[in-house]
Amino acid sequence: MVDGDFSVESLAAYLHLRPEQVQRLADRGRLPGRRVGGQWRFSPAEIHRWLEDRIGLSEEAELARVEEAMQPTRAELEPALTASELLLPEAIQIPLAAKTRNSVIHEMCQVAARTGLLWDAEAMAAAVLAREEMHPTALDVGVALLHPRRPMPHLLAQAMLALGRCERGVPFGGSRGVLTDVFFLILSTDDRGHLRILARLSRMLSQPEFLEELRAAVDAEAALAAVRAAEARLPT
Repeated sequence: MVDGDFSVESLAAYLHLRPEQVQRLADRGRLPGRRVGGQWRFSPAEIHRWLEDRIGLSEEAELARVEEAMQPTRAELEPALTASELLLPEAIQIPLAAKTRNSVIHEMCQVAARTGLLWDAEAMAAAVLAREEMHPTALDVGVALLHPRRPMPHLLAQAMLALGRCERGVPFGGSRGVLTDVFFLILSTDDRGHLRILARLSRMLSQPEFLEELRAAVDAEAALAAVRAAEARLPT
């Protein structure tokens, strides 16, 4: 990369595509990029937002491809963790006491901090709220996938998830005015890991039984069992 930007070749390696595919997408205006000295350059932040938007609109097959593309490379020693591995029982709160968008975000960060893996809950809450102000993460199925605009590894011991559910739905900015009662907080240490787990959760949420099981869960143990079951049902 030059000055932190992707070239066609480095972006192709990052996305697990061929360079000619990246070139074609850029030439057709399908990728956010700019020409510098006649060569395409791509901002990592813009590519990250582009991928997030694609995840939100994708079907199961494409979500699976995104998740596969974001797997750790051979040069990385740590294997990718599953959603149920990233979600510790102490990071699950049922029910959440919060009744407003801001209080949900603050409570979810406090729940995450109970694990000892999130070192500054208030700083993370401010970052998550700023992300929500840019564009709500609420889905039309009554679930929000909370996260900061970019990973904040300096606040985390390791990547993790938190899960909460309100007894009653909260207005959270969904496009159709649907109230939100289930909240996942995605705390990643790098862009690749964030996009991978975002794609995985999106695949899981496409299962109607998963949401039924989460909404029926009476405690953290039942909610974690629902997450494990949903992952087990994912096509491989």
